[in-house]
Amino acid sequence: MRARSEPGLRAPQPRTKGPCEGEERAGSASPAAPNEGGPVNALDSAVDPASPAYQANRAALLERLAELDGALDQARAGGGEKYVTRHHRRGKLLPQERIELLLDPDSPFLELSPVAGYGTDFPVGAGVVTGIGVVEGVECLVVANDPTVRGGAVNPWSLAKTRRAGEIALANRLPMVNLVESAGADLPSQAEIFIPGGRVFRDLTRLSAARIPTVSVVFGNATAGGAYVPGMSDLTIMIRDRSQVYLAGPPLVRMATGEVTDDESLGGAAMHATRSGLADFLAEDERDGIRLARQCVRRFNWRKQGPPPRTTCPPPPRYDPEELLGIASADLKVPFDPREVLARVLDGSEFDEFKSAYGGALVTGWGELHGYPVGVLANARGVLFSEEAQKAAQFIQLANATDTPLVFLQNTTGYMVGTEYEQRGIIKHGALMINAVANSTVPHLTVNLGASYGAGNYGMCGRAYEPRFLFTWPNARSAVMGPAQLAGVLSIVARQAAAARGREYDEDSDAAMRAMVEQQIESQSGALFLSGRLYDDGVIDPRDTRTVLGLCLSAIHNGPVQGAAGFGVFRM
Repeated sequence: MRARSEPGLRAPQPRTKGPCEGEERAGSASPAAPNEGGPVNALDSAVDPASPAYQANRAALLERLAELDGALDQARAGGGEKYVTRHHRRGKLLPQERIELLLDPDSPFLELSPVAGYGTDFPVGAGVVTGIGVVEGVECLVVANDPTVRGGAVNPWSLAKTRRAGEIALANRLPMVNLVESAGADLPSQAEIFIPGGRVFRDLTRLSAARIPTVSVVFGNATAGGAYVPGMSDLTIMIRDRSQVYLAGPPLVRMATGEVTDDESLGGAAMHATRSGLADFLAEDERDGIRLARQCVRRFNWRKQGPPPRTTCPPPPRYDPEELLGIASADLKVPFDPREVLARVLDGSEFDEFKSAYGGALVTGWGELHGYPVGVLANARGVLFSEEAQKAAQFIQLANATDTPLVFLQNTTGYMVGTEYEQRGIIKHGALMINAVANSTVPHLTVNLGASYGAGNYGMCGRAYEPRFLFTWPNARSAVMGPAQLAGVLSIVARQAAAARGREYDEDSDAAMRAMVEQQIESQSGALFLSGRLYDDGVIDPRDTRTVLGLCLSAIHNGPVQGAAGFGVFRM
């Protein structure tokens, strides 16, 4: 989660206010000291910030945060100083500057997928900025092309990022504002983007059909596929002598038809405003175009469909969120108590635990977050047993019966294996939990706090189960299994194959193979690697967890919150 910059600045700065006006940024306030006179359901804490274990955990997490900041710096740099300077010299604004002018003053902006493309051959950030911000009091999904990155051309990761933005807008009923300046498809990678790219335009029409408004402001070129974004939007704004929107530019028109024409006649803003009718509003400059976009949003007559928060100024946690830096174990094999996280995230640190004496490896219960009621499922000891799976399924059913959004805090190595557990029905009980997650219709929010391995990822509402939002702490990892376990399995299989053939097993080759596999899984299971491939909606500073979840809950309540009427067949 990154907050908005001051106008004219490229780099976002940490946000200073939560959804409740006046609430301090996580980690900057002095929370109320715990006392025995507090609520009976307030969580206690055993965290000792002076302990060696805490200090080691904190140091390890700060290293990961430094890596995250480095990736975010790459994304903020856009196409580099040369192209940023040239863009400004032409009198044009950068995407962050356009977003800054679009949003209400001093309102938060939750940037999504900021390191898309990390670890690939494409630029970090993928040449597009997406996020949720407030325009004329309305929470909107904003998509802004970055023309300093290859002219704003669409590459595979910018396509995936834009599609994810459309999914979020549709699922949460968020009006969408597109700030368009794109050269169309990145032609060298057209094989990866042409066919799936059509979904962006399909999704725009589906938003409109669902009565979720869409607005486009065209700041420069919008060529080929880029032309269909303003073409598919409910309202389109163009800028005089700047906007150029056409399916094919003059060179391609000449090659295809022999016609000799120019940019303005073919696709200029004045032509579209007076002849084609594609432009609904004609702005004099970029700032005027953004003013018109705000004017359009103001006329949406937009109302949230979900219930409002129970209070607009909820009590902050009783413990300092700064302490979240040292709670997660540096060694993912060492579990930690998720109640320590909840004590620094939930309103007033208040939590009504459900089945506290049963299935202790999974913590379940109710609380409030920025005034919104939530149900929580949080891994406590890594492995999920039959008891935890059954407990989770019942709790998810209860949340659906009461239309309560669910928050999943992942730190799991998966479901327990072994003869005893197979005989006790771990498969059917794990399936029970996954069935409940898959068929639950209340909004889900997922945060990976540490490990997310194997089918535990599915049971705890991983990406495949379509949580409304999924965020990751920088220390977190996700894979089919841990690196050492996966390498060990491959080694056992190779040994058995050699024995079956009567061959001697090469121990040196085995050691080399295990080292190679462990290194590969380590590199491919890290938070930045997975976020770069859009397996989450962003890597966040743990101290911002409460703020991020609060912003997401507010966005979610633009649509109705309704539980499932029924579930699939539960095997008993």
